[in-house]
Amino acid sequence: PRNHAAERCTELMRTALQGRKQRPLVLVVGGGTVGQSAEPLYADPVIDVLGFDVYASAHTSCIADGPQIPLAAGCVDAVLVQAVLEHVLEPARVVAEIHRVLRADGLVYAETPFLQAVHEGPWDFTRFTESGHRWLFRAFERLDSGVVSGPGLVTSWTLDHLVRGWTRSRLLGQVARLASVWLAAFDRFVPEALATDAASCVYFYGRRSEHTLTPHEIIAHYRGAQRP
Repeated sequence: PRNHAAERCTELMRTALQGRKQRPLVLVVGGGTVGQSAEPLYADPVIDVLGFDVYASAHTSCIADGPQIPLAAGCVDAVLVQAVLEHVLEPARVVAEIHRVLRADGLVYAETPFLQAVHEGPWDFTRFTESGHRWLFRAFERLDSGVVSGPGLVTSWTLDHLVRGWTRSRLLGQVARLASVWLAAFDRFVPEALATDAASCVYFYGRRSEHTLTPHEIIAHYRGAQRP
């Protein structure tokens, strides 16, 4: 389904970077492929994009690992990390490295699954609620955060694995997902608070900060429908 969150936030990022004095550099963590709605950043003539991943591809500038980004501190203007943090053993280390390499006013856009089935098999480790994702980026000022996709897409994923389990057939499971993907269109009618508690994927868009969110602040941050 169309990724409205990434479209909006990457456009905000691109606009903010265009106003900077020096030629801005965007670092893509897990840049072996171009993430959803990231194409305008790659195509912008005044922005340099440096992507790295643990494997070589046409889009990678170098091969490196997220917990040890081979760049000097404070040398990049923005970071994209889409559908990556679930695939690293220590996501907090990767986020700390992102914080380290960003300039003082550097921006970050991140997407990470919440209610999704295992993908990439043995290289899939972690899931985050929207609050958990915000806590992961607690050393950043929040500019925006929320739901990428909601319970409609979750249902489609679940049907895939339910049919796969019944039939022992991965192909039939994928057919079930394709046949039910239209349910994602109804996510737009789900109130944000309810979608937050049943999201397929969540996002965070923020700015590097010297203030770290406190435990009391993360409780107050909760954006779901189960408020006391």
